[in-house]
Amino acid sequence: MEERKINVIGAGLAGSEAALTLSKAGKKVRLFECKPITRSPAHHSDDFGELVCSNSLKSDVPSTASGLLKAELRYLDCELLKIADEVKVPAGSALAVDREKFSETVTKRILGDKNIEVVHEVVEDFDGEDFTIIATGPLTLEALGKSISDKLGAGLHFYDAAAPVISGDSIDYDKAFTADRYGRGEGDYVNCPMNKEEYEAFISALVTAECAVLHDFEKSEIFEGCMPVEIMAKRGVDTLRFGPLRPVGFRDGAGARPYAVVQLRRENTAGEAFNIVGFQTNLKFTEQERVFRMIPALANAEFLRYGVMHRNTFVNAPETINRHFTTLEYPNVYIAGQLSGVEGYVESIMSGLVAARSVIARLNGAREPEYPRTTIIGALCSYLETPNAAFQPMNANFGLLPPPAEKIRDKTAKKLYYTEKSLKDLKNADF
Repeated sequence: MEERKINVIGAGLAGSEAALTLSKAGKKVRLFECKPITRSPAHHSDDFGELVCSNSLKSDVPSTASGLLKAELRYLDCELLKIADEVKVPAGSALAVDREKFSETVTKRILGDKNIEVVHEVVEDFDGEDFTIIATGPLTLEALGKSISDKLGAGLHFYDAAAPVISGDSIDYDKAFTADRYGRGEGDYVNCPMNKEEYEAFISALVTAECAVLHDFEKSEIFEGCMPVEIMAKRGVDTLRFGPLRPVGFRDGAGARPYAVVQLRRENTAGEAFNIVGFQTNLKFTEQERVFRMIPALANAEFLRYGVMHRNTFVNAPETINRHFTTLEYPNVYIAGQLSGVEGYVESIMSGLVAARSVIARLNGAREPEYPRTTIIGALCSYLETPNAAFQPMNANFGLLPPPAEKIRDKTAKKLYYTEKSLKDLKNADF
């Protein structure tokens, strides 16, 4: 009897990693790819693993969150990182690749793999019985998107409108105060006041800052659903003071009402990461750093995640999948890549690897691998299944990790602690 093949839908980063990982374990794979029959508006090549935006996979230094994630994946024998290392180009401390060679190499590897059958087909539905990894990316075609939404009982989000997230350690608490508007609550928000001069300088910088260029197919979807903070500011100098920065309901330490207040909301219970409330933005990342650091309490802000506004089809992960990327509705169906709610190239690769390893374990009659919560992999997986009324896609960052038992004030020492503990716990994990 012929061994049943595992379906992988989508030959992007997550799907390609999943297919190669499954094959390496001796599993038969049927990889579905809609190219060259049709392409999304963002794709230009018929090759697999196409890097649409940048050729950079971010920092390769283990003491950064992105670098640590790569170190973890290399330990787990990640196939696409091997290819990235083969075709890398000089980029300082970052891992950047020759974009064309990377995709060409991924394609060659897959087409030459005896365990992988490539099927060029536009998939519009899926069978909940077969082992299937859906990794169709942020521009998932409409028919399949509808099937996912209908079958999983959770609507898809069609754009990512997220505010920046900053490290709690980087907030100047001498220039901020903790309180809830009108004293309602238990002081859950960190409030960053500005006087008139500071506010007007901030608005002037905000309305003249450089924005990221949107694709034509993104523009209407984003602006109809959510207003970027820089667009709100252009409607008038006081627009933000009567909106997300309104100072009513607050008194500063001297008992006076601030001229304007920027609120920070916890992203995790430990208070390691904070969301800048109402600051969804399309500013370039360098501009976000320059302009948002004009807020006095955020002068030294460390950005764990930049604000983004772009077309990004993704599921509401906490209501749809678990930490193994298994859908809650269909135990044999997995969702990986940016469709699952991770953000970034390497994060997408990680999701394909984790999903594939889970399938392999189940087919072998073993328990699915559990990644330590102290690793970036484990923390991202945990983030996806943690209930969150305002879920947004997430990238690798140290704010996801459990804080040290004893507070470490030095930032460099703290990052080193995270790195050492992560790799130690990963190597000691019972896979």
